[in-house]
Amino acid sequence: MRTLKLTIAYDGTEFVGWQRQAEGRSVQGVLEDAVSRLDGQPVAIVGAGRTDAGVHATGQVTSFMLHASELDQQTMRRALNAVLPWDVRVLAVADAAEGFHARYDAVGKTYHYRVINGPVASPFAARYAWHIPWSLDMAAMDDAARRLVGEHDFSAFQSTGGDVRTTTREIFESSIARVATDRSTFIPGLVPSIADMEGQALVYSVTGSGFLRHMVRAIVGTLVEVGSGRSGPERMDALLAGLNRADAGPTAPAQGLCLAAVRYPSDAGDVAAHR
Repeated sequence: MRTLKLTIAYDGTEFVGWQRQAEGRSVQGVLEDAVSRLDGQPVAIVGAGRTDAGVHATGQVTSFMLHASELDQQTMRRALNAVLPWDVRVLAVADAAEGFHARYDAVGKTYHYRVINGPVASPFAARYAWHIPWSLDMAAMDDAARRLVGEHDFSAFQSTGGDVRTTTREIFESSIARVATDRSTFIPGLVPSIADMEGQALVYSVTGSGFLRHMVRAIVGTLVEVGSGRSGPERMDALLAGLNRADAGPTAPAQGLCLAAVRYPSDAGDVAAHR
């Protein structure tokens, strides 16, 4: 038996989310089906992050046990991509230490949230960004975002339905910036949009020890309210102290969110750099 680690990317638009469900098409489901065909028997796969319906990934990490020990990593990647649907790609295959667990061994995750801020958004951006047609104060949004860095109770940014023991998380990096065309397209192969070419793309980047249900999307919804002038950056301080979800902004749409990277103890230097 081999313990394998896959790094995968997917367009989440047509999925009910990462996790296999009784009904609907899931990323976990199509990946398990592909690996099981390769191994000749059922295979259970664990994902580092349970992305919701419509959320994308360019750096999701998975782990599983495999019997097909004769296949090398490159052959396995080619074989899996040959049978997977177009909206899921295996980027890398690696052998991992026995007992490696993609979710429980993770020490940090990075998410990106993309906003198109301009009067018109290209249809090529619709699946991967939240379109905000009115002007946003990016400086105020970035000020608000940076106030989240550190260890805090993020109850004000958690949707109901989570099964966590604690709502305290540590954020290593949190910022928002206007990005150039070649950097704003975080979904590989996406045709650059008119809005990108006009410099209207904003990306919120956040790295933390872990995230609560809909936490990043709730943060983005609050940042947009700050950028719209409905409140000041200091609102984040009040939300972290007040812990009331009703006081925070709306949950931003799923399509703008992307799981960009997952870090493990071997990458601890990368995480430490954010402290």
